[in-house]
Amino acid sequence: MIHSLKDLAEHLKLSQTTVSRALNGYPEVGAKTRQRVIEAAERLNYRPNPTARRLATGRANALGILFSVEDKMLERPTVTDLLAGISETAADRGLAIHLNPVRSGEEGRACERIVGSGAVDALVLLSPLLDTAETSWLAKIDFPVVGHGRPVFEQDVASLSVDNLGAFHKGAAYLAGLGHRRIALLNGEEKLAYGQDRRRGYLTALAEAGLAADAALMASGRQTYLEGYRAARAMLALDGRPTAFLCSSILVATGASRAIAEAGLSIPRDVSLVAHDDAVSAIPAEMAFPELTVLHSSVREAGRRIADMAIERAAGTPARDLVEVWDVPLIVRGSTAAPRR
Repeated sequence: MIHSLKDLAEHLKLSQTTVSRALNGYPEVGAKTRQRVIEAAERLNYRPNPTARRLATGRANALGILFSVEDKMLERPTVTDLLAGISETAADRGLAIHLNPVRSGEEGRACERIVGSGAVDALVLLSPLLDTAETSWLAKIDFPVVGHGRPVFEQDVASLSVDNLGAFHKGAAYLAGLGHRRIALLNGEEKLAYGQDRRRGYLTALAEAGLAADAALMASGRQTYLEGYRAARAMLALDGRPTAFLCSSILVATGASRAIAEAGLSIPRDVSLVAHDDAVSAIPAEMAFPELTVLHSSVREAGRRIADMAIERAAGTPARDLVEVWDVPLIVRGSTAAPRR
């Protein structure tokens, strides 16, 4: 085993500069020399010192992820899948990942510390860090930044989001097309961009179908099983109960399905159910019975792409060229049907 660049260079009878440049992919090193150096490093189990490598290349070969602990991000299965996707791309590209939890009011100091350390090449900001007036400025720091989700203040920042407005327009229009007239919305947090977009899509579809919006059939909050259960139970107790629910997550839909069963109703004979699913690996839509009709969006794929975008930003690609909004297809399964007459 060789522990230093100097020892590896002496073993190969090459200069340290040539060996360093070969290991870090500099184009001026010939292909045969680069291959010889890489093979020797692998054979001798040489691992470059990260600090020395950063000084030599100007790159940390690492991505930072900043998130708020107040939002309990790591408890959410969608965030677990997002991090899995980021990790897969990072592993494929030989990069490390630094998780950086931060408390409310400390975001600025955290960014300053992370950027100043030189430990990462780009920073991924998890929602809702760009969605509050206090932290929206993080998009403008002089450092490669990528946001997960559409920034609510429309900042000029690289970001990946899904077409939440189009998705919930699609879901509500589909239910209206089946003949449902009492369509309930169990939304996520409407202080955030995704929640605002989903509500707008739902309301637009109702208006186009000639249906009046009813505040009693709209609820918003954290996307949890309990929130879905409580909101659906209250709506099913109304005189004009809903005949369909459009849910902001699989967990919310699972809570709603319990409330439907407790009310002595069945899916889809009495109540139809559509969920935005994020294709969460731990809670597949096929796990429900009947299988859920979903607005399909893979958060794991989004994580992979976000990592690629962060790498591209670090390489100098302008933020305006890295703004993506993914379509959300509707997949019809057994949880939806025309309402009973």
